[in-house]
Amino acid sequence: MYQFSGKLKTLSIILTVVGLLGIGWSFFTAPSTIEEAKEIIAQQSAHDDGHGTAHADEHSNDHANGAHGDDHHDKELTDNDHNATSGSHTGESNIDKEMSAHGAHNDDTHAEHVLHQLQNKPWSALYVSLFFFLGISLLVLAFYAAQRVAQSGWSIVLFRVMEAVTANLVPTSIIMLLVILAASVLHVNHMFPWMAEGTFDPASPNYDAIVDGKSWWMNVPGWTIRGIVYLAIWNAYRFFIRKNSIAEDTADDNNKTYKKNYNASVIFLFLFMITESMMSWDWIMGLDPHWFSTLFGWYVLASLLVSALTVVAFVTVYLRSKNAIPGINDSHIHDLAKFMFGFSVFWTYLWFAQFMLIWYADIPEETTYFVARFNEYKLPFLAMLVMNFVFPVLLLINSDYKSIPWFVVIGGIVILGGHYIDIFVMIMPATVGPFWSFGIAELSALLFFLGIFIYTVFSAFAKANPIPKGNPFLKESEHFHYYNIEHRGEGSGDHH
Repeated sequence: MYQFSGKLKTLSIILTVVGLLGIGWSFFTAPSTIEEAKEIIAQQSAHDDGHGTAHADEHSNDHANGAHGDDHHDKELTDNDHNATSGSHTGESNIDKEMSAHGAHNDDTHAEHVLHQLQNKPWSALYVSLFFFLGISLLVLAFYAAQRVAQSGWSIVLFRVMEAVTANLVPTSIIMLLVILAASVLHVNHMFPWMAEGTFDPASPNYDAIVDGKSWWMNVPGWTIRGIVYLAIWNAYRFFIRKNSIAEDTADDNNKTYKKNYNASVIFLFLFMITESMMSWDWIMGLDPHWFSTLFGWYVLASLLVSALTVVAFVTVYLRSKNAIPGINDSHIHDLAKFMFGFSVFWTYLWFAQFMLIWYADIPEETTYFVARFNEYKLPFLAMLVMNFVFPVLLLINSDYKSIPWFVVIGGIVILGGHYIDIFVMIMPATVGPFWSFGIAELSALLFFLGIFIYTVFSAFAKANPIPKGNPFLKESEHFHYYNIEHRGEGSGDHH
């Protein structure tokens, strides 16, 4: 049995505490008044040429708070006025629009938009890391269920590693429920602009006709209930399968427990494919309520799945170095790296398919999503493509490299960094606009969730036999190997 070392446990606690302190500091130092927001606007203006700042602020206003819908709606009304009314009336409307978007920095309404964006920054930093770690834990659970349903033989010796990683689903789900979902519904933050007061009220100046047209889906009761249902389904399966997987070890019931786990995994995968897409719409696409993509659920799945497989590879390599998993060999590492490579290509395909179709159609309601990211987030936006596709493909396309643990680790570090940036670019433009950075808030959130991850994962791994002895495919997994890999350097290059 593996023993969770005191040093690793101490490290996890230190990371969690340091991260928590940093998160607290980022909330404490966030602007709290319109006057502070005006000072920050003035400072940014002093370091810019004016036009760039105004342009950034125009985009940022669309996502700051409930005025998101109002600004967009006002723009549509102005366009309609241009076609339906006299030139003088149109001129007045255009002047109003220009004053709204490019108004002087001392305008209180504009400063309030910026204040909300600045206040969103610690919330958004926390949300990026939370979604990243929650998503990784969820996709490891889904990959694990897929291995059970496919009755794969090679991966059985990795089951307890995957089960341990899914233990992180519990604390991240609790934080998602009690911190993000509750705080958003109670208007403690301004991350979801459609939740602003008056968005669905035609008599309100904040009324948003576009969002109101989606009110059958985008409403606070439905959003909250769906979020609770997602988390409940995922955690219920995780609890069930972990309990019964351990029960398999000692069950002498003619594989009845194994079949029960198989059936539960089939049901979970069906529910997962539905809830994962809906979760992506609610928790990420809901940050940009005017925009939508029919590929988005798959795109989020691909990003999280690559990250999940990379984390499984990391934990496996570490535990193997501690001789904690009997039966693991280079061929198992090789197959994990093949999945990392394959789903990196899959992610790139989905990214390009989504981007190319939107770019080619050139519909303003769709292109605004990428315009905001390319104009204000050019460095992370472009770096993400290199880190998530070019680097892993060049590094892992060679079959020999896939079975070398330190090569896999190097590639995995870049992959995880790239997909963290991917989540960052999904969330930040919608919540903080041009006021993004990677500082104390972002680093602290990463450390906090990394500490929780280390503690929960290795605690869970230490609580069960590292080998699922009751699985009928165990022997196949223990004897799984590629001859070339396991006999490297022995003149076996011609054997397969």
